Amino acid sequence: MKGPFALGLAIILAATLAGEAGARERHRRDHEFARSALQRGEVLPINRLLSIAAQYLPGDVVEVRLEPRREGELRYEIRVLTPSGKIRELHLDARTGEYIGIED
Repeated sequence: MKGPFALGLAIILAATLAGEAGARERHRRDHEFARSALQRGEVLPINRLLSIAAQYLPGDVVEVRLEPRREGELRYEIRVLTPSGKIRELHLDARTGEYIGIED
């Protein structure tokens, strides 16, 4: 009984570590993508983005993602914990800060 259990545990551990390594690699690529877009002037800096976001959706920002869209468009997806305790997602054009929409 000990042998199959240990093998199963080793497989689960290896899969978990591989998943974490993959997540770290994706995070690194995302970080490099965002940094280079900012350096090229293709996106607004985070401090400007946060002040714009607060105008449309007050609350605490809990996550910001820079998402490439069709035809080279870039969009910020900003997850906000509202004062009522609800998580909502604000979408802004990453180049201009223009309002796109809010999802619940």
